[in-house]
Amino acid sequence: MLSNPYKILENNPHKDHILPILASLPTTPGVYQYFDKNNNIIYVGKAKNLKARVLSYFRNDTQHSLKTQMLVRKIADVKFIHVTTETEALLMENNLIKKYLPKYNILLKDDKTYPWIRITSEEYPRIFSTRHIVRDGSQYYGPYANGKILKELMDLIRQLFAYRTCNLPLTEDSINKGKYKQCLNAQIGLCMAPCEAEQSRTEYHKEINGIRQIIKGNFSSYLHEMKEKMMDYAKNLEFEKAQQMKERINLLENYSAKSAIITTIMHDVEVYSYMEEQDKVYINMTKVVEGKINMSFSMEVAKKLDMTATEVFTTAIVQNRIDKSWLSKEIIVPEYLDLPKDYVQQTVPTGGDKKKLLDFSQHNTLFYRNQKIKKSKILDPERWSNQVVLEMQKDLHLEKPPHHIECFDNSNIQGTNPVASCVVFREGKPSNKEYRHFNVKTVEGPDDFASMREIVFRRYSRLEAEGKDLPDLIVIDGGKGQLSSACEALKKAGVYDKVVVVGLAKRLEEIYYPEDPIPICLDKRCHTLQIIQHIRDEAHRFGITFHRDKRSKATFRTQLTDIEGIGEKTARDLLLKFSSVEKIKNATFESLQSCIGKSKAEKVYHFYHQE
Repeated sequence: MLSNPYKILENNPHKDHILPILASLPTTPGVYQYFDKNNNIIYVGKAKNLKARVLSYFRNDTQHSLKTQMLVRKIADVKFIHVTTETEALLMENNLIKKYLPKYNILLKDDKTYPWIRITSEEYPRIFSTRHIVRDGSQYYGPYANGKILKELMDLIRQLFAYRTCNLPLTEDSINKGKYKQCLNAQIGLCMAPCEAEQSRTEYHKEINGIRQIIKGNFSSYLHEMKEKMMDYAKNLEFEKAQQMKERINLLENYSAKSAIITTIMHDVEVYSYMEEQDKVYINMTKVVEGKINMSFSMEVAKKLDMTATEVFTTAIVQNRIDKSWLSKEIIVPEYLDLPKDYVQQTVPTGGDKKKLLDFSQHNTLFYRNQKIKKSKILDPERWSNQVVLEMQKDLHLEKPPHHIECFDNSNIQGTNPVASCVVFREGKPSNKEYRHFNVKTVEGPDDFASMREIVFRRYSRLEAEGKDLPDLIVIDGGKGQLSSACEALKKAGVYDKVVVVGLAKRLEEIYYPEDPIPICLDKRCHTLQIIQHIRDEAHRFGITFHRDKRSKATFRTQLTDIEGIGEKTARDLLLKFSSVEKIKNATFESLQSCIGKSKAEKVYHFYHQE
């Protein structure tokens, strides 16, 4: 019996069967399959080096995610398929995943409800839109995320080409036997009646091939072909056919003009971009034909096992190219991916038209992600709030979710009227009724650190004395200096060990923890940083508003009501008309008199011009 060097297999009842397989793995490229005790495939993967890749699952148990640990413990058998190249491994992996649908592999299912254009595999093919894919040899083009675009394209095809829409099982034999009669579509010119042999199978397939070219976006080549036909009809004096061809050319040119040409690249390219968020990856896939965007759609894919966002992105590209028969020789991506060199040419642009295409794709990825978030907020706000709170717990390494958050900010201008604000968020949302203002009482001059110590102490010493709940997280607007002052106040109030406090520095939006000189820098797009920024901005807004009101009242009281004979009502009338004390000071006697009368105008004018 072989010794067991893998800790994760200690409690696996199938270890005696698995260990000899692991010891004999080859170092060649291939595809590996994991089976459970019921002989069901639970995972399929590809590898440049089968031995190195498969053994990585059985080593360093504690470094794997819980899902990967669960997978390995369920493995009862390991099988592998040897191939000669990485590209073969890539394609075989995809085929096996589609065939067996393993539990732990990612599958692109998000576009399953989008419509496609189907061209059947019959002797006389039919063309129609569908949401269901049948593996019967039919050709599918899509999916079309925008139903309006699909409708416009189908309307264009209907006007340009004559093809059948009936469900008759047309074959050469049935047509020759005269089994069918032409329908109304044939009489009005929408079909050339192949059912009565008025159109040969060859001619009918020419129409179908034209439809394929239009769906693929190959407008220029087909336009050139139609213009040549129009000229031939005109030379042969077949003016009616020439006119019909001209009308078709106009239709196609008008439709083509709707697609904005955003690049001078005239060969086919595919553009892919992605955005990672926790356990999800948002992906956009764009197809460009003859310089025009022929198709663009986005999807959300859940990460599985220990897969990185880049690995999910790479797998999605391969699955997409196979499913949709995208065969461009070049793909534009934001970074070089682990794909075989003979599979496809990768381009990571830094400028020019290709960079514009990548920017377009990335913009659509961000837009799709934002729309998903908005939809989630509207349809299930409670679930969304719980998700955000749990995400914050993970990103900030907290022991419990921050359901209750409070944030502090100081406000003063040149040391005058120092105030502070405290805003409260619950479940990631503002709780406006719990907002509080503070007048700074013990601090002279512009001392932000001392102001922060006073306000934090007053807030939490009172909550502690009244036995009220403390917040799960306290956010201090400022860097290490303000954070240290807040910590001193929390210790003095006797609650330092009961709360978690962090500081948010403004320059780089860094998050500081007490007694830790190295801050956390979160992704600017993550919900955690966005929520904290929202709290900070709300505290700033609330504090500035209070400070502005207080300063205005002070100005109103000292500079206008100090004038003998001028009361609050007169001062208010003056401010309503002139909007500021400075404008009142510079106003003419006549303008003052028109507002408050001659007697009071003399007092105000004399006060400011007595020298």
